[in-house]
Amino acid sequence: MLEQIETHKNNMLEVEVIDGFTETDERFFEKLIEQKLAQGFDTVNILVKLDEMKISNSNIKAFFEDIIWSIRNYKHLGHLAIVAHSNIFKVFVPIDNLFFLRASKGRHERYFDVSQMDEALEFIKTKQ
Repeated sequence: MLEQIETHKNNMLEVEVIDGFTETDERFFEKLIEQKLAQGFDTVNILVKLDEMKISNSNIKAFFEDIIWSIRNYKHLGHLAIVAHSNIFKVFVPIDNLFFLRASKGRHERYFDVSQMDEALEFIKTKQ
């Protein structure tokens, strides 16, 4: 289940995945980003908290749909903070940064441990 942690008036989006990630969650996530873009922001800085997520309760199709949507809309995605307590995500983020290096142009993705939530929020507040 995807929940919005806090609502921000600027271009920040703060969400948490609890238990699993489904196709309904993926559509909700797209809608939240599209709402920010409709407010006139060129990019959306996103914090995704994943420490309560269970991969086994997540839908693979939803992950692939999210990846495809992200690739198609990459120019609208700003800084991305992944907040978790997982070595898998800690390793994945630098690989993801290498993959999108050419397209990023000032956009960064960073991993933060759950204990670094305040730092993650500051990171997505950064202007591009």
